[in-house]
Amino acid sequence: MHGCHSVSFLLLYQMPEVPVSIKLTESAAKRVQEFLEKEGQAALRLGVRKTGCSGWAYTVELDSDIGDSDAVFEDRGVKVLVDAQSLPYLQGSEIDFVVDGLNRTFKFDNPNATEECGCGESFTISAA
Repeated sequence: MHGCHSVSFLLLYQMPEVPVSIKLTESAAKRVQEFLEKEGQAALRLGVRKTGCSGWAYTVELDSDIGDSDAVFEDRGVKVLVDAQSLPYLQGSEIDFVVDGLNRTFKFDNPNATEECGCGESFTISAA
């Protein structure tokens, strides 16, 4: 009687790496590093949420938990996390930290945004 030999192969499909091109200006990186040190967090989390007068709003948070679907990259010494759903909306963006009088804010230069509302808090992305 011949023994039955079973061979198992585990095939792993790895998605091709898409270069993440979200940049931080020196001013933004410095400000984020200050926040990370003060709050004891490890990374900057960027995202979008459906809201606002133009459809989408940016989210900016500090985080230490990396999700399974997060894109993780580093720019100017800052670890940046972006969830998979937000990445297409943020791809190619540059984030700056702007001081204008008493106002201090992170400003997104997003090449995907086709319109922004007057308040600058939300944006629209039209289908290509």
